[in-house]
Amino acid sequence: MLVLAALALPVLGGPVYAQDVSAGVDGAEEQSQGDDFYCGERKLGQWFYCTRPKPAPRPNAEVPQPSAAEKMAAITSQLNELKARAILEPSEENIIAYVRFQREQLDRASTFSDTWQRALWQNPDLDYTLQRPVSTVGKRAWLDNRKADRDAVLESLSQRYGLFYFYAQSCGACDIFGPILRSVADSHGMAVMAVSMDGGPNRDFPNYVVDAGQRARMGVPGNETPALVLFDTATRRTIPVGFGMLSADEIMDRIFTLTNTRVGSDY
Repeated sequence: MLVLAALALPVLGGPVYAQDVSAGVDGAEEQSQGDDFYCGERKLGQWFYCTRPKPAPRPNAEVPQPSAAEKMAAITSQLNELKARAILEPSEENIIAYVRFQREQLDRASTFSDTWQRALWQNPDLDYTLQRPVSTVGKRAWLDNRKADRDAVLESLSQRYGLFYFYAQSCGACDIFGPILRSVADSHGMAVMAVSMDGGPNRDFPNYVVDAGQRARMGVPGNETPALVLFDTATRRTIPVGFGMLSADEIMDRIFTLTNTRVGSDY
């Protein structure tokens, strides 16, 4: 009768785990013996789950890590908070907390600066000072080489480019700028067309013409004088060189830059 009762239990209550039958037995060894009895000797596998089902693995919930930009923003925010607290509540504790945190960031910045410098030393393609020296000796040598290149280029520019010089007789700066432009034009053989904005003559460029809309047609902005414009005879394009007083070096440098250097390559 006991056997029949045991066989009837699974029918009434559903499948029974082997570990449930031996739940009252203390220790892993006795539980193992109970499993062997029901699953081995009695062969009641059709009523008992002798192989315990494995629980489904729980997905590992990964905590998202803050980005570098978020970490920097947090540092800045904390530094500002500590500074504000030290100013509004200038206790020794608040000031020390601010100074310590600020020192940590200064140390981090120093490490960055040192690593940056070492990286440039070992990777010459990243070192801008090789293209544009900043030391006194290197800068002087760079300027001398650039001046030689500039003078050589300006000698050949007269075959393609000419200059329009917009002036006014009433312009005091034009009286000073005229002789400077004359010396640049003579030294490099560049043709200059002087255009009077008020009809007055020019002692440095006696073969002047009076403005009859040339400036507007060339797209030269404003009415400032003196104004210097480079004209490309090959493309019929006007290139403003500058407005106001310019030195001879500035005139030659600007013409060289505008005609023989790529944008962004010289800075």
